[in-house]
Amino acid sequence: MPELPKPPMAAAKPFSFTLHGTTIEDPYHWLRDENYPEVNNTEILAYLKSENVFFDAYMAPIQPLVNELFSELKDRIPAEDESVPYLKNGYWYQWRFVTGAQYRSWYRASQETPQQWQLLLDECTLAEGHEYFDLGALSISPDTTKLAYSVDTDGSERYVLHCIDITTGDAQMPAIPNTIDDPIWNASSDAFLYVVLNDQWQPLQVFQRLLHAEDEKPSGAQHAADALIYEEADSAFRVSLALSQSEIFAMIISGAHTSNEVYLLPRENLSEQPKLMSPRAESVEYYVDHRRAASPSPASSPASSSGEFFIRSNLRQQNFDLFRTREDQPEQQHWQLWQAGSEHQYLTDHLVLDDYVVIEERIEGLAQIRLIDRADNSHYVVFPEPAYDVSIGAMPNTQAEHLRLHYTSMVTPNTIYDYEIASHTLMTRKVQQIPSGYEASSFITTRLSVPSRDGVHIPVSLVHHRDTPLDGSAPLYLYGYGAYGHAITPYFSSSRISLLERGFVYAIAHIRGGDDLGYHWYTQGKLDKRTNTFNDFVDTARHLIELKYTSSGKIAIAGGSAGGELMGAVVNQAAELWGAVAAHVPFVDVLNTMLDETLPLTPTEWAEWGNPIHDPAAFHHIASYSPYDQLARGAYPPMMVTAGLNDPRVTYWEPAKYVAKLRTVKTDNTILVLKTNMGAGHGGQSGRFEALRELAEEYAFFLNLLAA
Repeated sequence: MPELPKPPMAAAKPFSFTLHGTTIEDPYHWLRDENYPEVNNTEILAYLKSENVFFDAYMAPIQPLVNELFSELKDRIPAEDESVPYLKNGYWYQWRFVTGAQYRSWYRASQETPQQWQLLLDECTLAEGHEYFDLGALSISPDTTKLAYSVDTDGSERYVLHCIDITTGDAQMPAIPNTIDDPIWNASSDAFLYVVLNDQWQPLQVFQRLLHAEDEKPSGAQHAADALIYEEADSAFRVSLALSQSEIFAMIISGAHTSNEVYLLPRENLSEQPKLMSPRAESVEYYVDHRRAASPSPASSPASSSGEFFIRSNLRQQNFDLFRTREDQPEQQHWQLWQAGSEHQYLTDHLVLDDYVVIEERIEGLAQIRLIDRADNSHYVVFPEPAYDVSIGAMPNTQAEHLRLHYTSMVTPNTIYDYEIASHTLMTRKVQQIPSGYEASSFITTRLSVPSRDGVHIPVSLVHHRDTPLDGSAPLYLYGYGAYGHAITPYFSSSRISLLERGFVYAIAHIRGGDDLGYHWYTQGKLDKRTNTFNDFVDTARHLIELKYTSSGKIAIAGGSAGGELMGAVVNQAAELWGAVAAHVPFVDVLNTMLDETLPLTPTEWAEWGNPIHDPAAFHHIASYSPYDQLARGAYPPMMVTAGLNDPRVTYWEPAKYVAKLRTVKTDNTILVLKTNMGAGHGGQSGRFEALRELAEEYAFFLNLLAA
């Protein structure tokens, strides 16, 4: 490999502050542009670009491997692809990828003429001329004549909302900037609710827009008739919208990480005063769906003569129960316990149909689907493998005879089933195609339970090629996340095959901080118990070494966002274990970010990490593990770090500061590179192929260092 130029060295500029009796030195504080979210400081931009030049120089000799991997990853994706259609309001709807397209096209066909497909929206056309593109909302009006959609063209997650006439393509209103999430149409299709982001990227307001053909206001202007329907006063909460499965109620949801409240609005009149269902309470969450009244019959339960709300909540116990109440008695004092969760039965989601309530559960960590009819008869869907993941798919109709399910496992490609409820039969509608070929029998998957240092057993999902030796010689890719109660399920990845066929073992550590084994699994990895997450990951690696799946120094680890924080923390704790590290948009400057109330997510995040401004214990605990603050002189493994200049979640300066500081404390010659996407945000490059190119770079980085 040709000799690399010297890596960039960011200037260290004195900056410090004192809080709770502790002085924090932060010589790279200057990397935060004072005008953020605008980044136009020439010194900052010059540094980021110099790091990109160094990244390119390092990758240049292994570019053939990147290209080889990219070709493999791309060849596992069908050149043409399409979704399983669904029927709603007299039309079949479907998305498609045409050959070579980075983005989808959206179609519909009348139920009477199902072979005559009409193009609704072409993402490729909308993306032309933009380095980045993401389609946000895509919502058809109830009368099927209008389409509301939103786009983000820089990765900032500030979407511009449009509405067009489906037949003519004519705009029905001036575009609305700074929105997020799907709008909710009223029943008469002449107005909708939408959420607006403020300057701090906080969604705190809900407006109603009325559509008027005579309106000629310039694009981006606030419509004179737009009415403020709801405004959240607490910046720790975020506002979102939902529509009940019955489509009778719009719901305004104001929520933080561990508490929320729901306001109800009849879809017939979105101008009504929103009705609060149950006031927010600390550490209480509740999620609502609605079922319209049933036709009276001798078998009907007393509640079925009225519409009903079904409420999934941790009001009684942490793994959630399902409550029910009459439509005209939505207040909490009327909720009746209907289906109880338990220590081993975790209710994670629910969907209400006319004749069934469908519950997503995890029992001892394994996903389950349960259906309950109006007579309270209950049954589970039976699946073909002992370990898998499953979730409810698109269900636009409440009278469906089939339940659409998304199914996968470590060795089973993503599969869409329609479950025939009456016969308890799974019908395969689509299996993920891998054009270059895939034989499930070539791979072996295993589920382990390994002890953490405090005696708690951590589940681990593994997959490897059947020819890979398990004598300690194989490199291992270990993935983890461990935050926000987000479970990492045993899922299939066609991209992963490139590593498995090159002798890697792939493992997912289901560490605390996610809710893989129940809500307690989440609470045991947050706030003052945050270090359990890092310890679980390190102890999983050590146990896999003991079991001869790999050896110390032959483990590649990867994680993004809060998973990037995990990467920084475990590198600080046990650098000797890791042969290579990829930290994507890593949340590594935890203390400084949690001290900065001007950042959009900080007030909301205090429930997850603690409030170091007002709580000395939280300040010292965060400082004790914050990867940036805990960097010290010593040897570090090879590392690839990524950032997005327009990232509103983990701001670009966190990974930039981390790399700048790490360069000054490293005592070894291992490689450290930083790549900043200058025109993208938290998710990296957009487009189904460009995203694969970035994954190919990560894989090439690992293979160059660890290939057997």
